[in-house]
Amino acid sequence: MVLAYDFPLLSALLVVTFFFLWIAWIIVLFRTVVDVFRSQDMSGFAKAFWLLFIIVIPWLGVLIYLIANGDKMAEREVQDVKDRDAAFRSYVRDAAGGGQTAAAELAQLADLRDRGVLSEDEFQSQKAKLIG
Repeated sequence: MVLAYDFPLLSALLVVTFFFLWIAWIIVLFRTVVDVFRSQDMSGFAKAFWLLFIIVIPWLGVLIYLIANGDKMAEREVQDVKDRDAAFRSYVRDAAGGGQTAAAELAQLADLRDRGVLSEDEFQSQKAKLIG
């Protein structure tokens, strides 16, 4: 009978394969637990049930959770990515000076003057600040 451990390269391949499968399992397990806590449509009892189920019978608990809530899990992840992207873009806009050019600010000041919100003196002072 020939075993995999009779061939060193094959045994190394098996060890690496099992190691990567174990890492993948850990990632799926943690993402599932994080999603249980992040879910806002579940009550506290439902979250406790899922966590207990995942802790007591991990393989079956994670598999059933992914089947039952996989679509919601993906929607929450997409929404989270969109929220982080919007926050990043807002931060970059703020850090870059608001994204308005001097011409756009002058046009806004002129519009305020034309509508009567700003007087001519206020308009000229604000214009001088922008230009100078």
